[in-house]
Amino acid sequence: MRARTREIHDFILDLIPNSEDFAAITAGKFGISRQAVHRHLQQLVKDGMIEVVGESKRKKYQLRLRSAKTYKFNLKESLSEDRAWAQQARPFFTPLASSNVYEILHYGFTELFNNAIDHSEGDFVEIGLYDFSTNFTLTVADDGVGIFRKIRKYLNLDDPRQALLELAKGKMTSDPDRHSGEGIFFTSRMCDLFTLDSQSLVYTRFGNDDWLLENRENEHLGTKVTLQIKKNSTKTPKEIFSKYASEADDYGFTRTHVPVNLAIYEGDNLVSRSQAKRLLARIDRFREVILDFRNVKEIGPAFADEIFRVFANAHPSINLIWINADKYVLKMINRAKSTDANQQA
Repeated sequence: MRARTREIHDFILDLIPNSEDFAAITAGKFGISRQAVHRHLQQLVKDGMIEVVGESKRKKYQLRLRSAKTYKFNLKESLSEDRAWAQQARPFFTPLASSNVYEILHYGFTELFNNAIDHSEGDFVEIGLYDFSTNFTLTVADDGVGIFRKIRKYLNLDDPRQALLELAKGKMTSDPDRHSGEGIFFTSRMCDLFTLDSQSLVYTRFGNDDWLLENRENEHLGTKVTLQIKKNSTKTPKEIFSKYASEADDYGFTRTHVPVNLAIYEGDNLVSRSQAKRLLARIDRFREVILDFRNVKEIGPAFADEIFRVFANAHPSINLIWINADKYVLKMINRAKSTDANQQA
């Protein structure tokens, strides 16, 4: 297969599960016609990578599902994540996954299943194991109180999106005596697609540090977590742990990556000190904080001042790093920092 054809096929396979307009996007990306995209689709069907569902105008393409298993457990009975892995998940994935992908599936499964046991307060948990043509997918769904509702209650928060922001920072658990709050943080960064569906929010995190937050009209009871990892992934758990660890602190979890746009509610701009304080809550638990301003179009001077002057001066041991800041956001950051420099002069 020629390199360009392989590139087009890989692009289509990545896009199909995440976009209904993949044909137009592919045509625009590679400068080819819709007819050419259709020929590539036919080849992928022939190769057994995708399959056709429906007929005529309702015809859709999806990744080929090669095998699947689902299991339901009673949370009122004695359960353990290692037993569920050994008896249900491990026999499914072992013959199929490479060693590094297997390790990620093992870590993700045990963390998510244990969360359902210890935190959900539900009656049942159901797992789904899926072997698609290009990836492995794992789902863990419970009928409990819902992860965002539980965090809101524990931290006395006003909005479920604020609970999501706290979860995204890491080190967030409602049971600190028995849990470190690291499981979801690391699992979401090991896989290529991570979805957290609870109440009226659906949070999707992609492997390239991009994310999507959607609101649903009808609340989803309990919590459903989905992780997906490509079969040809080269990631390892050790690599992800090291990315957020510090050698100076015996490789503890000392670095976090905070998506700033999760602090934006209902289209509001980030202008107030209260919003900044909400963003900064609990980050004093880390030595290095990466503030990701992707999809943040503007911030106000008070918001920037609270973070880059007031907080920075009060916590000189914490290294604040900002990335993906556009020109206007960067202007506000530099303004806050220059104000601090002028006051010290």
